[in-house]
Amino acid sequence: MQYTKKTLFFLTAFLMGTFLSIAMGHAAGGCTTKGCHAGISDIVPMQLEMMQLIKKNGWRHGDPDGCVVCHGGNPNTSKKKHAHKSIPKTLLRAAGPKDFYPDPGSIWIAKNTCGVCHPGFVYRAERSLMNTEAGIIQGNLHAWGIDSVENHRVPFGNYDITDTDGPVPLGATKAYAAYMADMARRYPDQYPTSLLQLPGPDIGQIEQDPRLAGFTLQRRECQRCHLGVRGSRMEGDYRGMGCSACHMPYANDGFYQGRDASIPKNRPGHIQTHQLRGNRKTGGIPVETCNACHSRGKKIGISFQGLMTAAFQTPFDEKGNPQSKLHGKNYLKLSGDLHHNTDNSRIKNPKGGLLCQDCHTSHDVHGDGNIHGTTLAQVEIECTDCHGTPEKLPWELPLGHMDEFGKDLSLYPSRGLTREKLLSARQFGFNYESQDGFLLTARGNPLGNVVKSGDGVIVHSAKGLDFKVPVLAQIAKEKKWKNPAARTAMESVSAHLKRMECYTCHAALASQSYGSFVRVDYGTGLPLEIDWVATGNSWMKNGSTSESKRGSKGILSPGKVEKEPAFLRWEDPVLGINGEGNISPLMPGSQVVYTVIGPDGNLLALNRIAGSPGSEKDSSLGKNPGTGPLRLDTAPVQPHTSQRTARSCENCHTSPKTAGLGMTCGINVPQTLYPQMDWAQITTRQGTALATVGTHWPLSRAFNREEIEGFLRIGTCMGCHNNMGSPEFWKKVSTKGRLDSAKHMELMNQLLNKTITP
Repeated sequence: MQYTKKTLFFLTAFLMGTFLSIAMGHAAGGCTTKGCHAGISDIVPMQLEMMQLIKKNGWRHGDPDGCVVCHGGNPNTSKKKHAHKSIPKTLLRAAGPKDFYPDPGSIWIAKNTCGVCHPGFVYRAERSLMNTEAGIIQGNLHAWGIDSVENHRVPFGNYDITDTDGPVPLGATKAYAAYMADMARRYPDQYPTSLLQLPGPDIGQIEQDPRLAGFTLQRRECQRCHLGVRGSRMEGDYRGMGCSACHMPYANDGFYQGRDASIPKNRPGHIQTHQLRGNRKTGGIPVETCNACHSRGKKIGISFQGLMTAAFQTPFDEKGNPQSKLHGKNYLKLSGDLHHNTDNSRIKNPKGGLLCQDCHTSHDVHGDGNIHGTTLAQVEIECTDCHGTPEKLPWELPLGHMDEFGKDLSLYPSRGLTREKLLSARQFGFNYESQDGFLLTARGNPLGNVVKSGDGVIVHSAKGLDFKVPVLAQIAKEKKWKNPAARTAMESVSAHLKRMECYTCHAALASQSYGSFVRVDYGTGLPLEIDWVATGNSWMKNGSTSESKRGSKGILSPGKVEKEPAFLRWEDPVLGINGEGNISPLMPGSQVVYTVIGPDGNLLALNRIAGSPGSEKDSSLGKNPGTGPLRLDTAPVQPHTSQRTARSCENCHTSPKTAGLGMTCGINVPQTLYPQMDWAQITTRQGTALATVGTHWPLSRAFNREEIEGFLRIGTCMGCHNNMGSPEFWKKVSTKGRLDSAKHMELMNQLLNKTITP
């Protein structure tokens, strides 16, 4: 094995430290002595500089294993109750733990652990959507008719929090900083400078206004996934807190699989192994880890895996038993997203495809230190960042492409490439060679694992695999379209890519859980349930909260919550306009029909839908007393179900449901047949909005009348012209002045008259 001078220095320092530690009377084995944590693996491989630094720092505090550097504790005793207590006196004066930390990644004490070596990351994570959940809160409360979240306002998070360092993002390029400053100026409600802790109304207030039961639902069900708590303990949901939630994976069943004899292997609730995951050096973060949280709401994590929420526990497993639940739900297995598909042996890739982190950047997940009100506010990547368009290579596109939010980018310069990664990626990431340059995101940060290589693009996966990206401009130049319809859709009909997200066609499926029938029961005698916001705000000096210790229950309060959907679908989604102003798939968002029962068993509300903005009262199921659309949100989404074969022209343009007119061609289901409206209908043929389309951004909406007519008129043409996908045919019909509508109707009448016999 070849060692660099730096590596030899650290190894020498480590050996000298061990000798000095023994000479000073410290236990040579530290925490890994027999009877304690013997057999436990190093947190990262010893050949990495990180582990060498941990060991080197550990011996200074009497622990050659380095455990106290992250956990604190007393390394000079074999008694658990003494070892898992306090810290060496030398740590009182040094950067590091100030108590024994069971989970060093806890967001509440991470500034003394992870933050010592990774400055800025804890501040960023505290203000990220993974911790505040500001967007989820805003969208759900809008469905309950809560006035304070009207007009796209984002006032609440899980904690009282302020962006104390101002609007300048951390760890980003100047181009990104300028881009985000402009976004915050244009959309201040989506980039608040502070958030208030989500309120918890008392029973008296809820009796006066049953809509306030929405806060109970939020604090019971929806807020269990943020970084400040460990969340629910069911199969698929086991995770740590803070940094550990992502970087210390748990198995789906929660059982320990390492070699530490002191950790029981027959009780769930332990990390899978004592190994940090982060990049190609330490191993990528499994998609299953992300899905401990991203299995709810828009369900993009499980969709990425090809899992469909189902109503039943079939098909039976290999032993003939009903399927066990994952994340508390039943699933069917469909085709996963092409970027991840683990069954893709057809292209000689049995190890599977990309991980979530291979596309999503550090700023996407850690945040940038500013407060973001929605996912669209924080996520900086677009499909074209890697694939480009048929006309331009990725580096020829301007910043903001497919992220326009109504801006005209025609005069903006090309974004180019860069040889430099972000400082944090250079310090802590994998050292990928830049080759011809790193590609940039739509907002101006380098993609440190995506490089231009000759005429192509290579994505380096943290899993250890490298992928060649299909670059559209290169395909168009070499005329290597595998499907003539693809050429027509992307090259001939250029308007598609000017107005549509790539996944509008390529997302073959979208999870559609229509309606959320919610019952909140405050009846006396019912068991109390965990309030995740109160629990997260109850953190202790060792980084734990009242629920994070195994066997504990957290802070409890009244209000039993039950939820059931109206019905489930997994099929082609409705289309509409997203917050960026582009045509996008839509899926059922927060579609709340609420029932509230008071403490004396009295019915405070029965099957109500929050009234439209400006209306004085809520509606009973299927009726709308207001003048505007119902607060049944159909939200723009990136479904994460992309397939190589996109939706056909006919699949969209001949479907009233796709246009937003509902599954019954725009006519409500009679209530005598089924007591509800057509949940998939969001607009009328005349363009009158019937439901909310996105609650976060002013540009999101359903198609208007002109768009609906144009959309479906193309479908009408297909009745005769079933060769719409032919580039030669499309060139003829798209040429201006060849045949106007009146002449077309005259010609059609002549043809019909000739074919009709007396």
